[in-house]
Amino acid sequence: MRSATTDALRDSLMNRTVLVIDDSEAVRTAFEVLLSIHGVRTLTAASPAEGLAALAREPVHLVIQDMNFRREATSGEEGVQLFRAIRAKAPELPVILLTAWTHLETAVELVKEGAADYVAKPWEDARLLTSVRNLLDLQRAQADVVALRAERAAAREALAARYELCGIVYASDRMHTLVSMAAQVAQAEVPILVTGPNGAGKEVIADIVHANSAVRRGPYMKVNIGALPNDLIEAELFGTESGAFTGARARPGRFEAADGGTLLLDELGNLSASGQAKLLRVLQTGEFERLGSNQTRRVRVRLIAATNTNLRQAIRAGSFREDLYFRLNVIELELPPLAERREDIVPLARHFLDSDLSLTPDAERALQRHAWPGNVRELRNTMQRAALLAGGPVITAAALGLPGSRDTVPAGTDEWLIDRETIEQALARSAGIVAHAARDLGLSRQALYRRMEKLGLKSTA
Repeated sequence: MRSATTDALRDSLMNRTVLVIDDSEAVRTAFEVLLSIHGVRTLTAASPAEGLAALAREPVHLVIQDMNFRREATSGEEGVQLFRAIRAKAPELPVILLTAWTHLETAVELVKEGAADYVAKPWEDARLLTSVRNLLDLQRAQADVVALRAERAAAREALAARYELCGIVYASDRMHTLVSMAAQVAQAEVPILVTGPNGAGKEVIADIVHANSAVRRGPYMKVNIGALPNDLIEAELFGTESGAFTGARARPGRFEAADGGTLLLDELGNLSASGQAKLLRVLQTGEFERLGSNQTRRVRVRLIAATNTNLRQAIRAGSFREDLYFRLNVIELELPPLAERREDIVPLARHFLDSDLSLTPDAERALQRHAWPGNVRELRNTMQRAALLAGGPVITAAALGLPGSRDTVPAGTDEWLIDRETIEQALARSAGIVAHAARDLGLSRQALYRRMEKLGLKSTA
C-alpha cells in the first residue's frame, strides 16, 4: 500500500517534463526510470547541443544537467557554458547541476547566477526527488502568481474604464473590493462612513465616492474636525451670525458651502455632543441654524464621514451618539492598514518616486518587511526622504533608512500579517528554501511553517 507521502510526491510531479542532459547513457536511463515511476515525463540529451535543441523544440519545466561531457573533462567549464546558455534562453527555468566532481566553488557561483540546486554523483534518490518536487511546486506557484497578477490587472483596468478612480494605486484584492464598492455606492444618496487608521488613505476613498456621485459637479468641501478647536467646530460647520460670540461675523458654514454637493467630515470622532445632535438633525431633515440665529436653513448635502476612532467603543464609553452612528453607517467602507495589504506596498512606493528613480530588490524586500505603523503616509515620506538621500537613480535598502527587520514585524505577524502572495514571492527569491524565506520575511522558520499551513501552501524545504 502506498503511503500518503508517496501519493503527494506523485501528484506534485505528475504531467511535468524534466530534461536530463548527461553524456552517460547509464545516468540518463537511471533518471528516466526514477522520474517516470513518479509520473514525470523525462526527456534526455547526451550533449549540450542536443539539450539546447530539445529546449527549443518543446516546453520543459526543469533541467538536470551534468557539468562535464567528456571523459577527460573535470573542470566543469562545459557545464558552466551550458547553464549560461539555458539561462539566456529561459531565465525562469529551474536548473539542477549534477557532477561527479564536487567542485563546490563552481556550484556556488552558478547558484549565485541562478542555478536552483546542485547534486553530486552518486545521488540519493530521496534527496533528488525532494529537490525536483520543491522546484516544480515552486514553479507552479510562480505561474499561479503571474496569472493572478494578470487577472488583477485586468480587473483594475476594467474598473478604471467604468469609474473615476482619482489616481488611486493598489494591487491587492482587498483594496480592489473596497474601491469597487466605493465607486458602486457613490450614486446612492445616503451617508457614507469611511473608517480606518490614520494615514491609510481615507480621503482618497472619499474622493472616489464624490467623483462618481450624482453631485460630482457640485461643490466638494472637506473639514478636518480634529484640526479645529472644540469651541469653533460648530461655527465652522453651521456658520455664525454677528454677535454669536466675541468677534463673530456673519458667515456661512461648511454645510451651506457644500449645498448641492459633498461634504467630507474627517476625524468625526472628535465632534462634540452638541455638534453631534445638530449633525443628526441635518442628516434627518437637512435643516440647521447658524450659531446666534433663529432662522432655519435647509441644504441638500451628500455627507461622507471619515474616522480612525472605533465608534462602537465610543458609543459604549458614552462619547458618541448611537443614533448618529446608525444614521451615518448606512454604508461603511473600511480601509485596512497598509500592513494588511502588503501587495500594495511596492506599487505605492514606485508611485511616490520620480520616473527616473528605481528600487533595488533588497530595497523592495526591506519595504515588504517593515510594519508601516504610519501606513501610506509613512511610506510616502520614506520614499521622499530616500529620493533625496539616494545620490543616484537607484534606491537601495540603506537609502530607505528603515529599522532592522527584527524591529519591523509586530507581535502576531505569523498569524495575520503575511499574505499568500508575499510568502510565494519570498519562496521564489529563496529557491524554495523555507529557512531563507523566513529570514527574508523577518519571521522564525516555525512561524512561517504555521502560516504556510494555514494558507494551504506546501512546504518547500
